[in-house]
Amino acid sequence: MAGVTFDKVTKTYTDGTTAVNSLDLDVQDGEFMVLVGPSGCGKTTALRMVAGLEDISRGVLKIGDRVVNHVPSRDRDIAMVFQSYALYPHLSVYDNIAFGLKIKKLPKDEIDKRVQNAARILGLDPFLKRKPRALSGGQRQRVAMGRAIVREPAAFLMDEPLSNLDAKLRVQMRAEIAGLQRELGVTTIYVTHDQVEAMTMGDRVAVMRKGELQQVADPQTLYDRPVNLFVGGFIGSPAMNMIEATLQRQNGGFAARVGDQTIAIESEEVKARPGLAAYDGKQVVLGIRPEDLEDAALAPGTERQRLHGNAQLTEALGSEIMVHFNIKARHAMTEDVRELAEDVGDDRALDQAEDEATLVGRFGARSRVRPGQAIDVAVDTRSLHFFDPQTGLGIYDGHATKGAE
Repeated sequence: MAGVTFDKVTKTYTDGTTAVNSLDLDVQDGEFMVLVGPSGCGKTTALRMVAGLEDISRGVLKIGDRVVNHVPSRDRDIAMVFQSYALYPHLSVYDNIAFGLKIKKLPKDEIDKRVQNAARILGLDPFLKRKPRALSGGQRQRVAMGRAIVREPAAFLMDEPLSNLDAKLRVQMRAEIAGLQRELGVTTIYVTHDQVEAMTMGDRVAVMRKGELQQVADPQTLYDRPVNLFVGGFIGSPAMNMIEATLQRQNGGFAARVGDQTIAIESEEVKARPGLAAYDGKQVVLGIRPEDLEDAALAPGTERQRLHGNAQLTEALGSEIMVHFNIKARHAMTEDVRELAEDVGDDRALDQAEDEATLVGRFGARSRVRPGQAIDVAVDTRSLHFFDPQTGLGIYDGHATKGAE
């Protein structure tokens, strides 16, 4: 096993397009690292450079202590799992798993031992004699995993391996892959566009945008302290609500003026973010996660920590209700927010009237809110997020926090 180190790694194509720009990332030995970001952010290109499928324009890439910039893919001691499974349809499951070992001319008994062990780990014992066409999508993905496992590589590389599976199977398979990685302890770099996959699977998550690393941290840190607007909006499902607000001192503390309403900010939140003091009387981007909004009828709190709006749409999910409601305020429309909206095809956010913002709240299942009603929404002000509207950086200890980690 070995770690993987990107040291100012850059990939620029012949047409001048830079897909990955000066990437610094240290994947530790045995770590499960997830690269996540919108389509075209450079995450797959970074993975392909580790695999040796893309040349490196500048910088140094190491697997363990060995520089591999010019080492052929076959000699890098890595195993890759693709989105498409890439199984040989005419071979049995056993022979698909064993294929790479046969190419290496390993002894027959060693091949059999490794295949049987991988089949046992992956629950493929009953299917070893079947052909891929007789398997479900999840079983085929397990075969692709088995083919990687038997090689006993220094690192696994996985390029959106679950994207072809249905939603229920994806949930099952991501738990299986994460458990398998912990059991084997092999360094793993996993690429996905799905931030839920990233948050549930990775020891750490690296968020990329336009070829550049934005932030790398454990999932909870990304959620609680996003370094900038882009990370804050990308991490979390449904996405963070982003609205324009003005900070002002009120009753010895702070409040956020949102349209014609004011939200009092908890003193603990102000103490935790001393950088807010520099924004007194200034505009900020206020980020509120849907899970920090609740039907005021179900939540304790004062009138000073509520928003008043009109319910437009409710989505009952059994354990909770997603409520879309309008308030008199303005959506934040920075470059970061526009890019996030375009990535998910959210035309409503881009086209919304200037004086009206639609927010999403994750209400408790006992809420009786219905579309068309005027509603009071309780805001958990302990979990608000604040960003500088010019730089997009999160406001924490200083004026704004900068850096990828």
